[in-house]
Amino acid sequence: MGIAFTFPGQGSQAVGMGKELAEAFPQAAAVFAEVDDALGQKLSDIMWNGPEETLTLTANAQPALMAVSIAALRVLEAGGLDLKSKVSYVAGHSLGEYSALCAAGTFSLADTARLLRIRGNAMQAAVPVGKGAMAAIIGLEHSDVDAICKEAATLGSCQIANDNGGGQLVISGEKEAVEKAAALATEKGAKRAILLPVSAPFHSSLMAPAAEAMRVALSNVKASNPVVPLIANVRAAPVTDAATITGLLVEQVTGQVRWRETVEWFAANGITTLYEIGSGKVLTGLARRIDKSVNGIAVNTPADIEAALAALI
Repeated sequence: MGIAFTFPGQGSQAVGMGKELAEAFPQAAAVFAEVDDALGQKLSDIMWNGPEETLTLTANAQPALMAVSIAALRVLEAGGLDLKSKVSYVAGHSLGEYSALCAAGTFSLADTARLLRIRGNAMQAAVPVGKGAMAAIIGLEHSDVDAICKEAATLGSCQIANDNGGGQLVISGEKEAVEKAAALATEKGAKRAILLPVSAPFHSSLMAPAAEAMRVALSNVKASNPVVPLIANVRAAPVTDAATITGLLVEQVTGQVRWRETVEWFAANGITTLYEIGSGKVLTGLARRIDKSVNGIAVNTPADIEAALAALI
């Protein structure tokens, strides 16, 4: 089987996401109702009606994106998809790793929603507003950006947060150091070095308080071995043991999202099709840039689901 399911991360959210699924399929509507109930909040109302700035808040965007992914998955399953027999691996970008694990049965839907609410709040609270920053560096190699981060780290914490592939790396850390690294990247030939409009320096050592919050939260949740292996963000390699996975989720808060290596691992291990389950098409676009032998297919509308079922069942 040359199929893997991938699940999008923050930045893929959009007002209205999931509404078409909820209106067309009772299985999708049930997912949104269960997430609303788990959080004690009408998150679905924010997802479908906005305002955008409320949906974009980390504590809302994370469970909301997961809900859309699992809604699409439940509709696929209602159409006859058996994840275990049809899909070889799952993976998710940052918060999408939780969506992947919910899909693979490691966490219940309600627990996943609550974990992502805790994660969003903890990541937001870890660093005072204005102290941290993130920047996208376009057109340099991983080793070059790593060296730049080390040079800039004289001014404070600075590290690679996401290796998204296609020459796009995201750095994260203390504002002064990240600004210095962005300037150095431009000097060293980066096509672009852009400070990102984010609320906190995600996937950096500054997120240590959030990592500790997740260690505590995950210790209080039942975790089962996934029915298909997870390609973990911080390892870019398969994991099947629930205890190992929960440890890696803690590590992921401060660690690097190795997405380029994840897609390269898929390509090297017989995966020819990546279905992106959930809002947007970010991962589908990245897959094309990383390895043209891998076909990315976004699944987030009723028509997408119909086409995926025709191909998968």
